Order: sequence, then C-alpha cells, then structure tokens
Amino acid sequence: MRDARGRSVTVKAPGKINVYFRVGALQADGYHDVASLYQAVSLCEEVTAEHSDEFTVRFTGPIDTTDLATDGSNLAVRAARLLAEHTGYAGGVALTILKRVPIAGGMGGGSADAAATLVACDELWGTGLGRSGLLPLAAMLGADVPFALEGGTAVGTGRGDELSPALAKGTFHWVLALSDAGLSTPVVYEALDAHRDRHATHLGTQPDLVKVDTAVLQAVRVGDADSLADAMHNDLQTAALNLAPDLMTLLELGESRGALAGIVSGSGPTVAFLVQDAQAASELRGVLTRSGVRALTVTGPVVGARIIEG
Repeated sequence: MRDARGRSVTVKAPGKINVYFRVGALQADGYHDVASLYQAVSLCEEVTAEHSDEFTVRFTGPIDTTDLATDGSNLAVRAARLLAEHTGYAGGVALTILKRVPIAGGMGGGSADAAATLVACDELWGTGLGRSGLLPLAAMLGADVPFALEGGTAVGTGRGDELSPALAKGTFHWVLALSDAGLSTPVVYEALDAHRDRHATHLGTQPDLVKVDTAVLQAVRVGDADSLADAMHNDLQTAALNLAPDLMTLLELGESRGALAGIVSGSGPTVAFLVQDAQAASELRGVLTRSGVRALTVTGPVVGARIIEG
C-alpha cells in the first residue's frame, strides 16, 4: 500500500434511471424480488478522497445537503470503512462529495457516492482491488452500488443487485423533472403493498419472481427511443403517485409537450421524460422550467465510476 499523504483522488460516478421496474409479491422476509433495467445517465456525483487519520465526509454543490448524515451512517463513509477493513488499511480518509444527483429522488445518488468512494480509496490507498475486486464490497453496501460502479445499461434481478450487462446501442435523451420533496423508498414499497392488498380482486395474485420484459431489452439493444417509450414501466409508479399526486400533473404536462413517454424513476419523486433528440430535450426543459419545475437534460448510457483526477 502506498503512502496516501499529500495527494487526492477524484472519482466521478453516475446517477441512474430505472427504465423498467417490476416488483414481485411481498416475501415472508419482508423483501420483494425485483427486475429492473437500469441506465446510467450523465448526471454525476464527484467524490474527492484525501488522506486522513479519521473517516470524515463533507458536501458541496447545488444540492441542499442539510439533512444528510455526515457520521458513520453515511453510505460513502461506510464504503471507505468497509474497504479499509477488507484490505487491512490502517488509516482513514477525508471525503468531499460534490452532489448533483437529487437526494431521495430515486436516482441512486447515495449509491453513486459509495461507488465513487470505493474507487477513490482503492486508488488513494493503493489497495489494488480494482473494479472486479470492489464489486463484492459494492454489493454489500446496497443494491444500486454495483451498478454505479459498472455503469452502462444493465438488468438487475433478485434484490436488484444481481447485475447482468444489457446490450445497448446509441444514446438516449432524457429530461429529468426534479422535486424539492423526497420520497422514502420503504414508504413507497409499503404503499405498493397496501394498494395491491386493496385491489387484490382486480389485480390478481402477484408473482414471486419477476423479469424484465423482452420488449424493453430489444428497444435498448437497437437504440430505438420510440420502442423504449412504449416498453417503459414502473410498478412503484402508482404508489409514488398516490403519495405525491402532483407528479401526475407533471407527467401529463411533459407527455403533452413533446415527451415520447414519462416515468417515475424508481421510488421517485424524480420523473424522467424520454425524448427523441437533444433539441426536443432542450425544448421540453424550457417548458418545464417556465412552469416552475426544476429540470435537467441528461443522456445515457454512460460509464460507471471512473477516476478523473489523481
């Protein structure tokens, strides 16, 4: 292991959109089997790691991070500690996170921070695990962390952490409509379960095991935005809309003003609108901004966590 003093390493890691998300029946252990198609997008977090005798984290950037934990419960700090324990590294690290991905927005910003931290500390400390060696540690930190490490487009099954790369061609253009209020993932899942219980007669029995529909895989394989718009789906969307009814108005606005389709990303409340090209993205962003909605244009897929300095 190298002496980390006096140098820093900065790593960029992407947020993600759940282009497709199916949720199986509630299991006895309180979890659900899920099947997702993730796409990493160009809205990225940046983590800078510097030598320290302790483990610390601070935040910068345009996102309000007032409510984010900076103690040992923070996912990036947990990632650094896990790597140190796994490799026997005796020091600590001072992390500075430039946040751009919305907090509690269904885009995996915290997971991107953890993935970037693993890569940054592995390089800073000279622990030499590399991407393949870091993947098992990423999986221990949460379902979205391995994907933030890998990037691209991937199918996630099981708890969402069993990843297999999906062939993807071309570039997809998205407009992200951001919300000031977050949605708790456990609360959204609870609302989904309650909705299914209330409407069991109509909805029928939910399958224990779910899979990604072949139509969505074919759409990304050929790079066809129109086909992807037809195939996008999110089982959590109904629950998210019940908890945050304003999202329905937002979806209707985007789809009436040029979006091929809109979808709540993951547990929300970020709404992702798929559009045909960069010009359409710019026009829709303008419409949303004039309506008082914070909106960003992004593209996908992009690569996973990577060193940009150090």
